[in-house]
Amino acid sequence: MTRLTRAVAATALACSLALTAGVATATAADAPAPGARTAAAHPARPAALPAPTGPHAVGSTVLPLVDRSRTDPWVPTADGRALMVTLHYPAARSGGGPAPYATREEARLLAEQLGPGVSGDVLARTRTHGRTDARPAPGRHPLVVLSPGFSVSRWTLTSLAEDLASRGYVVASVDHAYESFGISLPGGRTLTCVACEALDEDGVHGSVVTTTRAADVRYVLDRLVGPRSVWRHADAIDARRIGMAGHSIGGASAATAMVADRRIDAGINMDGAFWEELPAEGLRGRPFLMLGTHDETHLPGGADTSWDRTWSALDGWKRWITLAGSDHFSFSDGPVLSRHFGLPEPELSADRAVALTRTYVSAFFDRHLRGLPRPVLDGPSAANPEAHFQNP
Repeated sequence: MTRLTRAVAATALACSLALTAGVATATAADAPAPGARTAAAHPARPAALPAPTGPHAVGSTVLPLVDRSRTDPWVPTADGRALMVTLHYPAARSGGGPAPYATREEARLLAEQLGPGVSGDVLARTRTHGRTDARPAPGRHPLVVLSPGFSVSRWTLTSLAEDLASRGYVVASVDHAYESFGISLPGGRTLTCVACEALDEDGVHGSVVTTTRAADVRYVLDRLVGPRSVWRHADAIDARRIGMAGHSIGGASAATAMVADRRIDAGINMDGAFWEELPAEGLRGRPFLMLGTHDETHLPGGADTSWDRTWSALDGWKRWITLAGSDHFSFSDGPVLSRHFGLPEPELSADRAVALTRTYVSAFFDRHLRGLPRPVLDGPSAANPEAHFQNP
């Protein structure tokens, strides 16, 4: 993921950390440090995501949705706005077959961007811990919506989604049409990243993405917790407790979605530039976490000035936490995949990146959707020396 990360970092302020079509072209800046591993050969075995840490088994199901009340902003001739949603949820038992990570075509299209040392077939076979259509655990559970980074897919947040589900959350990971290198739809059709060209070459502002994703999330919530839910186990969702988190522009979209939809009680931005200013009333007292890299981009006074502006506008409970040694993809499955395929890695190890992201995201939702005390959010701790609390 480091090749993607470097391309992303170079355009972070101009393109909402978007991945451009040129990321697969190696440059001198892409060269690994002395002694670093390189992806010279395809590993034959698939990667395995870290095991979830909660007490529940994890169920998984995929819901294809189409909002025909809207015109797709990237392809106006499309038949509505297509969305693919993966639900992870606490399961009563571990029945059902293993949940797939990605389709072969989705994985192939992302692997092309990662470089010749990454096999799309092996990437698609990454081992997960969810069981397809397993029966949900009894009770009603808070809902968390996840939105991925620009040009990558919902399945790059699977490790986080599975962990939240194992801790008792229903998690809806959303793929947004034409905003990923590849999104497979029912019937074998694959949508590619039309929006990448629009932002990179046509000068379309990133707020078009965040506003569109906010409308996507509103539609997903309508279909999950509305009167005619598309999920037959919708009674497992507690519609009074809803949160949203996202990576990169998906994190910026969490704030935009909260402004647009009062049903969302709490939000997290994981290392994304904010493309829209908060209104004068902020988020009307709702809590928000900014979780990012501990570097010149997302420290107070850093290159991404949108974090300072948004922090000042947040009017409820808030935290600004940065993780030393992380890079842009440390908050996704990127570290696990980079390690497996021999791609250059940041200083923060894959195991620590996964553990820290899971720790702070789950603690935030535990506190604000369940009312549970989570002292890890109160300040620095010896157990997590990489986490720095910013109070500009």
